[in-house]
Amino acid sequence: MRLIPSPPGPTTVGLALGIVSLSWAAILLRFTSSPVVTTAAWRMTLSAAVLLPLLAARRPGLPRRGVGLAALAGAFLALHFVLWFESLRHTTVASSVALVATTPIFVGLFSTLLLRERPSRALWQGILLSAAGGILIGGGDFAVGGEALLGNALALLGAVAASAYLLIGRRAQRAGPLIPYVSVTYGVAALVLLGGAGVSGDPLPLPRDWLWIGLMALGPQLLGHTTVNWALRRFPTSAVAVAILGEPVGATLWAWLLLGEVPGALQGVGIAFVLLGIVRALREVRL
Repeated sequence: MRLIPSPPGPTTVGLALGIVSLSWAAILLRFTSSPVVTTAAWRMTLSAAVLLPLLAARRPGLPRRGVGLAALAGAFLALHFVLWFESLRHTTVASSVALVATTPIFVGLFSTLLLRERPSRALWQGILLSAAGGILIGGGDFAVGGEALLGNALALLGAVAASAYLLIGRRAQRAGPLIPYVSVTYGVAALVLLGGAGVSGDPLPLPRDWLWIGLMALGPQLLGHTTVNWALRRFPTSAVAVAILGEPVGATLWAWLLLGEVPGALQGVGIAFVLLGIVRALREVRL
């Protein structure tokens, strides 16, 4: 008898749509000319501003514990952006992307220690497959030694910061409603990044970049990151971290279709690994 696979559940479909939204960030960023920290700061600021009316109308709000977790998550999200962007000044893009792709490995390790969520064998297989795929997508000119060593270390710390952001999001699932949580998270991240942009001497983006930054706020941030935080309330953190590696896959495909940047053979293998890892990780936790 032929077995017909069951269709994906609503949480899986929602998470997939969120990852598609996230994958547009790199494409939209390519159209901007402002410093990346300034761009990230205003992306977060516009996102938080859009959520303010919803936050004001939402009752009940966050309890004190929820506010603390949201603020901590926002600080780690900003730290992830700062570390990752700074790493690009010291090492190659390939090295930075490859090392940030190790985020699911850190999530798998820390979720066991901090959340008592021990990934299953299938989930670990998905984590390792997707991380290997992410490294292959970014591979090709991995830099070592000299100044690149500093950049690689910053990228790795960026992966740890991203892991902390996801783990706190999972921990906050019982600490209050989603909209107040992400409003505080994005607001704190915006304040930290605006401070960084001010210190760098570029507090405002170029006038021609506002359209692209606004689209980043609406798509990758409000739809993408908010969906990720929603999924963290339903999926294990490790499964969500694996799914997020679909972002560079989507970005690579959009770059091919829209910018004519044809992926190489190594990237093609990496894409296949990431997709296999996502399917493997989500298969047993589909909702």
